[in-house]
Amino acid sequence: MDDHPREEFVARFGSVYEHSPWVAESVFDNGINEDLDAIDALAKRMAAIVNDAGEDRQLALLRAHPDLAGRLALQGELTEASSEEQQSAGLDQCTPDELAKFQSLNARYTTKFGFPFILAVSGRNRAQIFENFQSRVDNALKEEFATALSEVHKIASIRLVKILSEQS
Repeated sequence: MDDHPREEFVARFGSVYEHSPWVAESVFDNGINEDLDAIDALAKRMAAIVNDAGEDRQLALLRAHPDLAGRLALQGELTEASSEEQQSAGLDQCTPDELAKFQSLNARYTTKFGFPFILAVSGRNRAQIFENFQSRVDNALKEEFATALSEVHKIASIRLVKILSEQS
């Protein structure tokens, strides 16, 4: 991997963190070695970059994520990865009542925290997602910020597995 140019690395891994290619750029700029051929090592390195990025950059990263079952999903404007993730959880099949509940929670959550609700939805159904959403909307900001970042790291790991399995 260490003989690949920066552009190729960023093209391959720049989408792991939603609309945040700076994470892959930072990994490359900090040096590539054989260890990063392993999913766990690359995931840990990328997470460390995010964790060390500072609160402003982390907040921008959280804000780069779309609402679950939100306006962008309804308009077909999600990234390919987000669209696949939301579809895998059945969020594209919400009843009008479910959709109204998700949109109400999205508005309440975003107003309270200043970033969208983030959850690694792979392997979950709509009811589980809704339950998780309801349980987190009353959290304190500090707790929810940390939870959202943790979920972003889970999403990134899932995306890394997918990228590396497709390109192997």
